[in-house]
Amino acid sequence: MTMEQWPEGPVVDPEAARERYVSDMRASRKALREVVRADLPAAHFGLGIVVVASVVVGLFAGPIVGALVAGSFAALFLVALVVMFLRGIRGLDAGRRAYLFTFGWANWV
Repeated sequence: MTMEQWPEGPVVDPEAARERYVSDMRASRKALREVVRADLPAAHFGLGIVVVASVVVGLFAGPIVGALVAGSFAALFLVALVVMFLRGIRGLDAGRRAYLFTFGWANWV
């Protein structure tokens, strides 16, 4: 039979160590969620960036390429919306979450 090596020594309670690990993981994940959280004003800004980028690309590279840029973000939004519906999230909340997923990256611009 192999003995588990615990940082606290050989007399540690495995259940207490497991509970401490789970607690630490919850705290770490909560902090990460706070860091990467997107809000609606940032998502609106992201949508504005996509519209401006689509127009600029359309002017310089052609309207088809500009439509491809806009269409790719529209497709990403639709895929995110379908995922929300598959997860059981309905109505305006599904649309808001898909919108935040698609355009919330503007927080970091």
